[in-house]
Amino acid sequence: MENKTVKVGLVGFGTIGGGVADILLNKKEEIRRKTGKSIELVKICDKDTTSDRGVKIPDGILTDDLSEILRSPLDIVIELIGGLEPARTFVLDFLKAGKDVVTANKALVANHGPELFDEARRLGRTIAFEASVCGGIPILSSIASSLQANRIESIDAICNGTSNFILSQMEGKGADYDDAVKEAQRLGYAEANPSMDVDGTDAVQKLTIMAQLALGVKTDWRSIPRTGIDIVKALDIRFARKLGKRIRLLATAKRAAGGVELKVSPTLVPETSPLAKVCDAFNAVQIVGDFVGPVFYQGLGAGRRPTASAVCSDVIDTALGRTRITFDALDLWSAGRESVPVVEPNATTEKAYLRFKVEDHPGVLAKTTGVLGRHGISISSLLQESDAGAGADLIILTHEAPAGKLADAVDEIDASSFVLEKTVKMSVRD
Repeated sequence: MENKTVKVGLVGFGTIGGGVADILLNKKEEIRRKTGKSIELVKICDKDTTSDRGVKIPDGILTDDLSEILRSPLDIVIELIGGLEPARTFVLDFLKAGKDVVTANKALVANHGPELFDEARRLGRTIAFEASVCGGIPILSSIASSLQANRIESIDAICNGTSNFILSQMEGKGADYDDAVKEAQRLGYAEANPSMDVDGTDAVQKLTIMAQLALGVKTDWRSIPRTGIDIVKALDIRFARKLGKRIRLLATAKRAAGGVELKVSPTLVPETSPLAKVCDAFNAVQIVGDFVGPVFYQGLGAGRRPTASAVCSDVIDTALGRTRITFDALDLWSAGRESVPVVEPNATTEKAYLRFKVEDHPGVLAKTTGVLGRHGISISSLLQESDAGAGADLIILTHEAPAGKLADAVDEIDASSFVLEKTVKMSVRD
């Protein structure tokens, strides 16, 4: 863009939108001093034009008429309404109206990235989306810029703050899962319906974006193996401690023979590892590059201020022309770009934590381990705890084993008459 005042519109004036408006209106001179650009927020559109967002808005800026955004001579439009529709339609309309787009909407990027990015390229516009993954952590810009001399070998991300908060409550305060969810809701970390957080959907959508950017993988997020924290019980936290581990919901991408392995799963990590020390609503991403080795990022992954910070960074990068450089160079979600293959989930290997709820009588342990043995699965640790007439919890840690054989063995055990509940399986890291 020329050295002129960059005019910005904002669509979606909720919690994050209020934070963005606060920065753009009240830090305008500071941004100009640092960047040499005058960035002016000239229009805000939201259905609710009366609620107090905690920031003073000049007269004439706030409207409930989207056509004012489309008609106004804006350089950049920020989309913060969330969800798929009408966000998808709005973004397409903004691009067609000649405006660059900044979004924090990871569901939109994960589901409609190919369509939106191809349209932006066709029209000579850009889409910036740093805030869509890990809130205030500049992970996408780090992958795209700071680490671009590296071949990224793996990503391990704690990228859902709600899940991490719930696990921290269970770990630190001994809360059971339901009570931890209620506390997360009380504090505003979890929605009234937290399913997309606790079932791993949010994390797997973010993983899809990181894998595209870092590893060149184009895949539908629905095809990625996904297990959420809603399977975790207080006794799993307790057993993990006995094993010197902590449970974290990890979104993982790693290079392997034949392509890239992708997965989201509660994972037992060593209590001495950096990932084990990430607590409450914090996010963290550990990346391994072929030259730089392991690098670790940690910060608040959600909330008004961290997410608004990331959104405004994208606005500044777009105003300065940096987004244009990376957008053109990365060629993300391009129909013509060849994708790195994804390894079939059953062809991967892993060490597993298996919790069986079984009848408490002689011979059950032998039958359970016998099935594992017939499938070629070796056991590294075994714990058992009786539950006062309600059966026994049998905990088995396996050595590295093919995921397909683990799944077959668990299915066979679950079909046995001595099993009282569906088996819980989590990944294990050394």
